[in-house]
This record gives sequence, structure tokens and C-alpha cells, in this order.
Amino acid sequence: MPAIGLGTFGSDHVSNETVAEAVKSAIDIGYRHIDCASVYGNEAEIGAALRDVMDSGKVDRKELWITSKLWNDKHVEEDVVASCKQTLADLQLDYLDLYLVHWPFPNFHAKGCDVSSRSPDARPYIHENFMRTWRQMEKLVELGLARSIGTSNMTQAKLELVLRDAAIKPAVNEMELHPHFQQPELFDYVVSQGIQPVGFCPIGSPARPERDKTSEDTVDTEDPVLCEIAEKHGIHPATLCVKWAEQRGQIPIPFSTNPRNMRANLESLTTPKLSDSEMEALSKIDKNCRLIKGQVFLWKDGQTWEDLWDLDGKIAQ
Repeated sequence: MPAIGLGTFGSDHVSNETVAEAVKSAIDIGYRHIDCASVYGNEAEIGAALRDVMDSGKVDRKELWITSKLWNDKHVEEDVVASCKQTLADLQLDYLDLYLVHWPFPNFHAKGCDVSSRSPDARPYIHENFMRTWRQMEKLVELGLARSIGTSNMTQAKLELVLRDAAIKPAVNEMELHPHFQQPELFDYVVSQGIQPVGFCPIGSPARPERDKTSEDTVDTEDPVLCEIAEKHGIHPATLCVKWAEQRGQIPIPFSTNPRNMRANLESLTTPKLSDSEMEALSKIDKNCRLIKGQVFLWKDGQTWEDLWDLDGKIAQ
């Protein structure tokens, strides 16, 4: 799995066509890892871009690592394989390198509603139900539709149950990871279990949906420690976040449509490593500041998915 990828969650503030062009630019620059999801609504455009670059001879399919994700309204057993096949059709691929369960909570939107709408039918994690979904994820590997499977936005308590009961353990847990939200306990647990952590929002997420913004949020790239270390290395603080992530052992998947920024993020992985003292200083700026709060996904009594994450001790069984 390449050490850095291009995230493609950007259709809420740029067009699908712009994201597709970003994928082409990233591959031209040297990226080989593209992180997608059906809910982003842009897989058809990304598929056309991938087809263009492969048909041009710039890159072979075997050189690419393509990830996608099962959305929350497709957790029902009979929907998993069909959803993956739809993603493959949209991406114009025969197989995925990695397919993730996007969130551990099923969420069934009312007919005609999109992901930005508040749903009255978000449901908490129930392990027995999740494992029914996971058995179908394992079937994708058996069918050759996905070479690896994994989880996303999972807590340790949930992962412990999945690892106990899974025939194929998750290869990856994708989660929000940046210097102001380092999740050290979950990170260390994932690594200890031989699961690769993949970090989204590695430079924070200033362009995230308004629904996820609150007055308490901070922007990582304004942190004085980040700025001081970045200046010492002659790189932008955002680029330092990507470099820190890779050196820590997680795979960052920053989203950008700017070729200059893409190149800077990629090249940061080849520049001299941060010193132990610099890594230690960065470990101390963790503010436990989650940026992607899932406020749009409401459960009963106005609870959000972030509230549901805290119920692990009650629902784990």
C-alpha cells in the first residue's frame, strides 16, 4: 500500500469534474494511491479519469492502489456485494485493492434525501448486525472483487469484537488523524494488531462541511509549534502535517486539487526525517479536537454519531 494517497472527498465544495482532474494530476505527479467512496458521489467521474490514464499507457492497473467504501445504507447483507459491484462499474475496474466499511453505524436515509440531509433513522452499532455485514465483506475477497477489506471510523472496543469474530481481519482502519487529533490509544492498538492506520484530514479540514464546524475548532496549520518546525525545515505547516503522519506510521490521504500542493505533500516523504525531539514536540500539541463530527447523522433524542462512539462499553457484547 503506497505511503500516501489522494483523498477524493471534495465534491461538497468543488465539482466532480474538478476532483477527476485532480486524480489525473496526482497520477502524473507520481501518486499511485487514490482513496474513494461511493457516498462522495464522484466515482463515475474518477472512473473515467482512471480509464483515461490507463488507456494512455501512463500507468498500469497493477501499479495503482484504489480504495473505496461501503456506505451506511448498504449494510444489509444482500446489498454489500451489489454495492461493491456498482462501485467497480463506476470506477471502471475489475477489482478494488481495498474496500472499507465506511462507518460502523448503519444509516438509512429517507427516499430522495442525500448524505447532507438529517436522517431520522441512524442506528447504533450492534455487533451481531455488523458481523453479518462483515461476512459479506469477506465474501468480496473470496469473489476477487476486493483484494483486502477494512474498517473506517472504528473504536477500539468495536475492533476488539471484530478481531475476535472475523475470518478475515481488517487490513486497515481509516480514521481522523492529524496533530490536533492524534488518537494515541486507538492508534497504538491498531498498530499492535497488525492493522494499518490510514489518516484522513491529515492537515485538518478547513474546507469541511459547515455542519461539522463549531466555534471550538482549531486549524492545525496555525499552531505555533507546527509553524516553528515547518519553518526550520523550509516547508509549509500543512506539508509538515503530512510528513509527521507518514513518519508516525500512518498513511495520510490529503485532498487537494492544486498540483503544487500535491507535489509538496508527496515530496515531503523523501526529505530528511523529523528529529526525535521534533516528533516529541508534535506529540504534545494534541488537543483531542475532532473535526469530522458526524453532526448530520442524528439518532434518537438528537444524539450524534459522536455520542454513539461513547456508548462502546454499553453496546459491546
